[in-house]
Amino acid sequence: MHFHDRHRILIECLADGRFHSGSHLATDLGLSRAGVWGLIRELGELGLEVHAVHGKGYRLAEPLELLDENFIRGSLSESARRWLAELEIHPRLDSTNTHLANRARRGAPSGAVCLAESQSAGKGRLGRTWLSPFGGGIALSVLWRYDDIARLAGLSLAVGVAVMRALGRMGVEGAGLKWPNDILWRDRKLGGILLEASGEAHGGCAVVIGLGLNLHIPAESGQAIDQAWVDLRQIDQGIAAGRNRLVASLLDELLGLLADFGQAGLSAYLDEWRSHHSLHGRPVSVQLGDSLIHGRVAGVSAEGLLLVDDEDGARREFAAGDVRVRVAHV
Repeated sequence: MHFHDRHRILIECLADGRFHSGSHLATDLGLSRAGVWGLIRELGELGLEVHAVHGKGYRLAEPLELLDENFIRGSLSESARRWLAELEIHPRLDSTNTHLANRARRGAPSGAVCLAESQSAGKGRLGRTWLSPFGGGIALSVLWRYDDIARLAGLSLAVGVAVMRALGRMGVEGAGLKWPNDILWRDRKLGGILLEASGEAHGGCAVVIGLGLNLHIPAESGQAIDQAWVDLRQIDQGIAAGRNRLVASLLDELLGLLADFGQAGLSAYLDEWRSHHSLHGRPVSVQLGDSLIHGRVAGVSAEGLLLVDDEDGARREFAAGDVRVRVAHV
């Protein structure tokens, strides 16, 4: 669907979670009552659940905290404000990563940040789609430029450390990391990280770091997810402090890490990553192309490679690439 100003105005009216009469909404939107009903139905395509009650009007199934640029900027630490070059917030994009990659090709600077209330083609690892119902999570991308693409090994793991720090600051307990880029809670997916790098003529590179984090995914929307998942609402953590405060906490951690990584590298973050590794010591199956390797996770190497002791006792190393790792339930 094409998102336009009337969708935005309607969502802003309903965001408080209270009932609003069809006649008042019609006046605010400059539409007929039938026109309002048509817009209400379209909100369902965005993943928003709207209740309609005769004599009361319309309301969202639950209140919605819309992204607020001023609040986010005002909640950042002084150092994060220095690293933040640009902050864009969009009601709907195909993908925050795609949008920022396009801006990178047009010269956008390190520290450019893009957020979207929803995505029509959110990107996950290995070509998967990342579900992004309107206001149901964090869809965040950050652009950073480095002089040498060879120094970026393990950056996705370091970004995972930044996310864990931010969640910890928000009071979220029990989260962990799954190599190479998943945020888990009790083996259910809470979020994911996607890095996309492009080389440049002068030898440097531009990296877009994408983060998707589930806050409150409607049950109907969640049926489209093909793996065990969870959101912060289900685990009742991190929501009370607010969605915008969570974005600010994430940016506080991410921007400083990205600024330091070119010099510090993965070694500065690896021990901390290992402390959050959810799969360490557990039996797994690793799919690499048409091959399936069974074994037990032995850890992560200094270069960020996954170490697995296979069934024959040999230690195998895996780079992220096209590898899929699944916990083996025995």
